[in-house]
Amino acid sequence: MDPSVFFPPTGDRKALARARAICEGCQSQADCLVTGLDQTDGIFAGTTPRQRKSLALVGY
Repeated sequence: MDPSVFFPPTGDRKALARARAICEGCQSQADCLVTGLDQTDGIFAGTTPRQRKSLALVGY
């Protein structure tokens, strides 16, 4: 799969929904989320950078 799918343009809700839909069925979500916690761009485990920042603040 083209990795650019997981880096949708800012404000493109359709592209964001597509990336999240792909993540929804993935069996690697936990590992992906751990990797994504340090990333400031892209969709990891169906989460946006803002969501991951919130998770990091609460200690996950």
